[in-house]
Amino acid sequence: MIPQTLKRDYDHCLGIARGHYENFPVASLLVPSALRPHVAAVYAFARRADDFADEAPFEGRRLERLSAWQAMLEAAAQGDATHPVFRALAHTMSRFDLPAQLFSDLLSAFRQDVTVTRYATFDELTDYCHRSADPVGRLVLRLFGYADTERDARSDAICTGLQLANFWQDVAVDVTKGRIYIPIEDMDRFGVPEEEVLGGQVTGAFRDLMAFQVARTRELFAFGKPLCGQVSGRLSLELKAVWLGGMGILDAVERVGYDVFSRRPVHRTRDRARFVARVLMPGGFNRAYGNRTHG
Repeated sequence: MIPQTLKRDYDHCLGIARGHYENFPVASLLVPSALRPHVAAVYAFARRADDFADEAPFEGRRLERLSAWQAMLEAAAQGDATHPVFRALAHTMSRFDLPAQLFSDLLSAFRQDVTVTRYATFDELTDYCHRSADPVGRLVLRLFGYADTERDARSDAICTGLQLANFWQDVAVDVTKGRIYIPIEDMDRFGVPEEEVLGGQVTGAFRDLMAFQVARTRELFAFGKPLCGQVSGRLSLELKAVWLGGMGILDAVERVGYDVFSRRPVHRTRDRARFVARVLMPGGFNRAYGNRTHG
């Protein structure tokens, strides 16, 4: 039950969520109506922080805005919130016992986006994912009443997998921002110079490099898949859809022959229809991809 005094604040968060729906289950009808405002409060916090780190209007003051957001988070955790997003978030954090550290982890990743444009190793990259993506999954689990080590670990695998899939999908987009998320150690291993990535060159070595990244990302999704059956109701359906969407992006990267520069790999209309069928048909999701690495 949302207190009447906070209704306007939650409506503000819902407006942010509906205007920027992505992979985060905010606007989805699969989220129970009673939970939707709380999911929106979490999303609004993350969405605004992401904007500070990445959107043009905040150029030159990104770290300043993120530091202010961190200060407001700390104040909200102490029950002293003045901003509408943080008034709603403080109530949600208290209602569901959400750890403030998960929100701080997100902010640390956004700050890293401002200052870091290369990753030397896969471990460095996944450390970033553990802070940029994994907290979102853990927060959603807690909103739905789940908080245990196994579910957290499988959620982390799915969230990191989603983040990596987006990196492989958006190599060309990130290059325009001066960022390369492909680990330098892997580029060296496959003989792909940074200059070729920055120049959008698709060589045989680059295709092999991307195939390697896709394969290791599928392993994360495979580990995370059981989580979809370890939660119930609408969350199970939502997670199945998200999992299939992530795997579908990897399929799309493969489908373009790893040439992510000529066109952005995206889901086709028939892919979306197949995802819906696999989610809704009895046993459809369990059979999805089976023991294969791609479908």
